[in-house]
This record gives sequence, structure tokens and C-alpha cells, in this order.
Amino acid sequence: MGAIDIFRLSVRFGPTVLAVDDFTLNIEKGEFVSIVGPSGCGKTTVLNLLTGLVPLEQGDISILGKVPVVGNPDIAYMLARDSLLPWRTTIENACYGTEVRGVARSERVARARALLAKVGLDGFEDAYPKALSHGMRQRCALARTFSLDSPIMLMDEPFGALDAQTKLQLEDLLLSLWQAEKRTVVFITHDIAEAVALSDRVIVMSARPGRIVADVRIALPRPRSVRALQKDHDFHECYSQVWSELERGIAASGGEPAR
Repeated sequence: MGAIDIFRLSVRFGPTVLAVDDFTLNIEKGEFVSIVGPSGCGKTTVLNLLTGLVPLEQGDISILGKVPVVGNPDIAYMLARDSLLPWRTTIENACYGTEVRGVARSERVARARALLAKVGLDGFEDAYPKALSHGMRQRCALARTFSLDSPIMLMDEPFGALDAQTKLQLEDLLLSLWQAEKRTVVFITHDIAEAVALSDRVIVMSARPGRIVADVRIALPRPRSVRALQKDHDFHECYSQVWSELERGIAASGGEPAR
């Protein structure tokens, strides 16, 4: 039994839209897996099915041997937006998930405080979101996600809206946190370089209906530095392979070639 087992998943929205078709994927415990594909191919839909937010109608999904349910404590979900509550301070936001899950106040505050220090927000614990930059808000959201202590983390383009420098910083930060705990991560991104730098495997999807067209193993050694990889020949070889598979998948589905 893997951490996540998906077998022949298909998703329809209404009678005419086939969003995801015959999607089969097995993810082992501790793997970091990214999913890339054109907009609208069903990447986020797959994550929402794993959380139980979208009902399963065709196919099978197992999360650590159990069917998906809303509120599963084995899953932490980080969205593209930070979703910080404006009336709560940084540490109160970092504690929010564990508060909802009923963790004792002393424990959740200690856990959040330690993670805020790791993500570079020590000294900002009492600041409100309006006083934080976009990158700082995402750091808080990252701390909130890790504080849940769930063995599986789903991340839907968490760094997609950041500037290039901040994005690299948070990618390295994520790798550092992940390396220490080796949770299972499913990471959605449109950025092929990001997918290759972070992942053990990159799953490439076609245009809608989303199908898996390639499962590319990334054999780059760990621990990694995202910034250092930018000058690494093997990194660029992996990047080219994923890019070629993405172009092939788009062409096979009748879409416009990637540019």
C-alpha cells in the first residue's frame, strides 16, 4: 500500500465535460511528486478528489488505505492563495489549522512559533497580514501547513504568484522542511523548472481531458539547492525531457504546441 493510490479515475462535470480521463497514479510514502500540465487539464480537480471536496464517481482512490473524506487529518492542503485571516496575527494564523483540529493551545503555539522561526518570520508573530509582504504571507501559510503534522501534503501552485527571487527562496525553504521530515507531497505547478528542482517524479498531463502522458523520474541527488541547480547540466536535461513530454501530450490531444 502506497501513500496515495489512484486507479482509473475519470471526472465529468455535467453531461458534456470530461475533465479527467483514465487517471492512474501510485505515490509511495515520502515521495515528492509534482504534476504539470496545461491549464484546465484537471490538476486541481485531482487534488480536490484526494481531499473529498469533489465526490468520487468513477475509479478508485486510497489515501493510506482509506477512502477520501472531507477533513481527513492525514492531509494538509496548501492553496495558491495564502488565505490568511486578516483579523488574526501571524502566529494566530499559523495556529489556525491545529486549532480547528483541537490541538491544545500550548502545543499549537509552540509548534507554530518554531515553524515561523524556520521560515524566517521570527519577530513578526504579532503582525497582522496587512503588514506582511506577499512572500511573508506565503511563508506564514507554509508554516501553517507544516504545523498540521499531516503525513500527506497537497500543494496547489503555492508559489505561482511570487516574484522570481522570492519564489526561489521559498522553494529552497520547502525543500529544507521536507528533507527534515520526508512527508508525502503532491505539488501542482505550471513551472517545469520548479517541478524538476523539487521532485522525485514529475507527472505530465495532457490537455483536457487530462490524461497522464509521462511519469518522469528525477534522479538529481539530494539534498538539493534550487538556486544551485540552475547551473547544473543534469537539471537542464531533466527540464528538457519534461518539456518535450508536455509538448507531446498537448499535440496528442489536439491543442496548441507549447512555446
